[in-house]
Amino acid sequence: MTTKPLIGIGSDINSPAGQREKAFAYLTYTEALRRAGAIPVVIPPQPENAAALVEALDGVLLAGGDDCDPAAYGQERHPSVEPMDPRRQANDLALAEAARRRGIPTLGVCLGLQVINIVAGGSLVQDIDSQVDTEIVHASKPEDRARHDVLVEQGTQLASIVGERELNVNSSHHQAIGDVGAGLRVTAHAPDGIVEGLEDPRLPFYLGVQWHPEDMNGEESASTLFGAFIEAARRYAAEKRERALKQEATELSPAVSEPR
Repeated sequence: MTTKPLIGIGSDINSPAGQREKAFAYLTYTEALRRAGAIPVVIPPQPENAAALVEALDGVLLAGGDDCDPAAYGQERHPSVEPMDPRRQANDLALAEAARRRGIPTLGVCLGLQVINIVAGGSLVQDIDSQVDTEIVHASKPEDRARHDVLVEQGTQLASIVGERELNVNSSHHQAIGDVGAGLRVTAHAPDGIVEGLEDPRLPFYLGVQWHPEDMNGEESASTLFGAFIEAARRYAAEKRERALKQEATELSPAVSEPR
C-alpha cells in the first residue's frame, strides 16, 4: 500500500472582537489534497518551528489570503493594501523559506505564489487596478470569481504538468508579481502581461500559481496540478524513508577492527 504523504498548510487567523481567536484552513484546500491522495495537516502560526516542521512533512501548501505587508519587500504601503495578520505573514514566509532550503515539494496558491516570490527577494505590484493598464478583471469575490486565459510558458515544469499552452482559470487577486525573485522563472502570464505562475527550476517541485485550483474541482488542469504536487511529495517521502533506513543500518553495523 502506498503511504499517503503529509502536506502542511499554513493556517489563516480569525480574530473576532471579544471572541477567541481561530487558526484555520479552508476546506477547499484540505479536500483538494485529500482527493489527490494526501493527508493535510494545518499548521498554526509558529515561525520559529518552520524548519523542524518542514523536516517532518512531505510537502507544503502555501494558501491564499490577504495581502503581505509591503515592508516585507521594501516598499511603502499603497492605500488599497489590506495586510494579513502579521503572525500569519511571519509563519508563511518562514515556511516558504524553510521549504525552499530543504527542497521539499511546495505549491503556492494566489497569496502563496506571492510569498514564494517575496522570500526569493522579489516584489509585488500592490494594486493592479491603479498601477497596471489592463481591461482584464483580476480581482473578484470568491462567490463570483472572474475567469480569464493564461498562457503557459513552454519548457517549464508547469507546462509539463498541465500539458497545455493556454488555460482558462479563475481570478481573485488585486496584487501581482512585480520584480521576480532570484532563482525563480515565470511559468505563466495573462494576456496583459501579469505574471500568473513561478517556479524554481533547480528544485524537483517548488512552484506557485496566481489562480485558485482548489476552487476548480472537476477541471482537468486543477486535478492534474494537485496530482503532480502529491506525486512529488510521495517521491520525496520515499527518498526520505530510504535515507533514514540507510542511516539506521549504518548506525547498527558493527565496527570493523583494523588489522594488526
